[in-house]
Amino acid sequence: MTDALGWRRTYGILVPSTNTSVQPEFDAMRPHGVTNHISRIRIPNIPLASDEDFSRLIALIVAAQDEAVESVMSCEPDHLVLGISAETFWDGLAASRDLRRRLEETTGLPVSMGADACHAALERLGARRIAVLTPYFPIGDRYVARFFEESGYAVARVHGLSCPSPVAIARVTEAELMAALRAIDGNDVDAIVQVGTNLAMARLAPEAERWLGKPVLAINAAIYWHALRTAGIPDRVPGWGALLERH
Repeated sequence: MTDALGWRRTYGILVPSTNTSVQPEFDAMRPHGVTNHISRIRIPNIPLASDEDFSRLIALIVAAQDEAVESVMSCEPDHLVLGISAETFWDGLAASRDLRRRLEETTGLPVSMGADACHAALERLGARRIAVLTPYFPIGDRYVARFFEESGYAVARVHGLSCPSPVAIARVTEAELMAALRAIDGNDVDAIVQVGTNLAMARLAPEAERWLGKPVLAINAAIYWHALRTAGIPDRVPGWGALLERH
């Protein structure tokens, strides 16, 4: 039987418990007949001051993820969506594909996640040379660059904000984000990609596209776009950048 409210699609969405940006941004992008169902991966808001701390954060997410998957599966969603970024880039392209395969096998559902979504979006936009903005420490930046390079993109620059905790990522201001975007922009890039799902940049991206004159891909918009289009939902969603408005 079809879900009464989510008659087009019900999404089971995983987010770290420290993340306060994915849920409101995804809900604001949601077309009629689509419903979002959040399952929080319980992790502590640990202080981050080094690559070692950031690696520990990823390990905590991985360790707690299976329980969150099991929890959200009890509502029988149609599609699993990862509102997590770093884990999907971690250790490069092969590891990212293995993560998606394991989740598909575990749940029996189609899976949308950040790394795949960014790749699909860049292909659709026709961008080959990129700059990347992250909230990560250098180890995370290196894995993001590695994923994109192994996927066939030229990465001109990666700028990590080295946010001091998972919760602090959501407290980066739009002014700080815009300054960072301007710093990594240049004539040598076709598009700018923002990763880190707790950076609240999806509303800023269309403004930045107008100012910079090129695609600015906010990862939350890319993930939700991927989830909609993979499900065959063609709705154009205004206010979230060229990807959701035109593709």
